[in-house]
Amino acid sequence: MAELKNDRLLKALLREPVDVTPVWMMRQAGRYLPEYRALRKEAGDFMSLCQNPEFACEVTLQPLERFPLDAAILFSDILTIPDAMGLGLYFETGEGPRFKQPVRTPADIERLSAPDPEKDLGYVMDAVRVIRRELNGRVPLIGFSGSPWTLATYMVEGGSSKDFRLVKAMMYDQPQALHQLLTVLAESVTAYLNAQIQAGAQAVQIFDTWGGVLSPDCYQAFSLNYMQKIVSGLIREHEGRRVPVILFTKNGGQWLEWMAETGTDALGLDWTTNISDARNRIGGKVALQGNMDPSVLYASPQRIRQEVGKILQQFGSGDGHVFNLGHGIHQFVEPEKAAVFVHAVHELSQDYH
Repeated sequence: MAELKNDRLLKALLREPVDVTPVWMMRQAGRYLPEYRALRKEAGDFMSLCQNPEFACEVTLQPLERFPLDAAILFSDILTIPDAMGLGLYFETGEGPRFKQPVRTPADIERLSAPDPEKDLGYVMDAVRVIRRELNGRVPLIGFSGSPWTLATYMVEGGSSKDFRLVKAMMYDQPQALHQLLTVLAESVTAYLNAQIQAGAQAVQIFDTWGGVLSPDCYQAFSLNYMQKIVSGLIREHEGRRVPVILFTKNGGQWLEWMAETGTDALGLDWTTNISDARNRIGGKVALQGNMDPSVLYASPQRIRQEVGKILQQFGSGDGHVFNLGHGIHQFVEPEKAAVFVHAVHELSQDYH
């Protein structure tokens, strides 16, 4: 593999010194870029884009052609695992993901088994290999997966949900069934992320998008417990380097201490958590990633720079900060505003290192 020319991200995730604060954006390869929309049209639909390694590579690299980002993130979807389990993933226009066969009963759960990452999700591993080759050491590649709890919400609800009625009913009424589902998902995610690492991912992130809808007790039992299992089972050294792990629970700022105990290297923060408070609470244990409100990118360039400066100041001097948005970039953001953001992070962070 080509030698890594820019390893700021990997160093910052391990709380090692860097020259400037590294920056990447969740969903940086996506709908806000006209070149992405053009390629998606050519591919026909979203899953055809994900399942074609050449297309997935092109989409992954698109934002790097525009902005001096410090990482590429694999272009894929968090629902690839349930899809490989045979639940029939499809996308309704304007509705988001749907499953033809949701998982609603203990018998449905009994039928599930962990997919073989190279066989059943080979297109993802092929994409990782193609992207690594094409990156040629420019920046590191981040692999990712949804958390077991987050995947379970989609599988039980049959798609996106506002109230999580079905999965929470299962959680309170049939906890054993839900634990069985989460166990097979934790095995699946561990195998899937390890296969990404072996294929060339140099850091991995677990997206716990819906952990924040749980009560503290339920978060520990049904989300964190399974992320902990995954972290314990991941390959942490590959190609002669440490492979950092990032955990991100949206709306999970109240549980950072628990999350920091999992053995993860870094925690993602959304914009509802003050990064200075987070650093005071757990900065000695893990690196922090975040955490600008993505909606700031609708504001003027001057205001974007101001917000970047404020978050850098809140984090303060020293190592262990990866700048990111507090959630994915919105589809209606102008790419020029994203450029202002990325340049501002590099320029304004010099004083802190």
